Amino acid sequence: MTRSILFLCVANSARSQIGEGIARQMFPDLRSQSAGSRPSHVNPYAIELPAEQGIDATTHSSQSVETIDPASVDLVITLCAEEVCPLIPGQG
Repeated sequence: MTRSILFLCVANSARSQIGEGIARQMFPDLRSQSAGSRPSHVNPYAIELPAEQGIDATTHSSQSVETIDPASVDLVITLCAEEVCPLIPGQG
């Protein structure tokens, strides 16, 4: 049973932020978080776009994947374009 989901990308600035916001609204009993391998800042569009659907992402911040305890994550969704997708170490 999935209890925790991590949206992972490089900068944790847009795609993963939007995924986190949507998951929080759709699945309130699920722990939803996002992180990046090279975090930067939250893109203003990653706040504006979810707001159009009634999702408040104004408190989101860009997090490093290094701050995530792999044992606390049941499902990882990696979101990337042409760049190298980041990984989170897991149990083999």
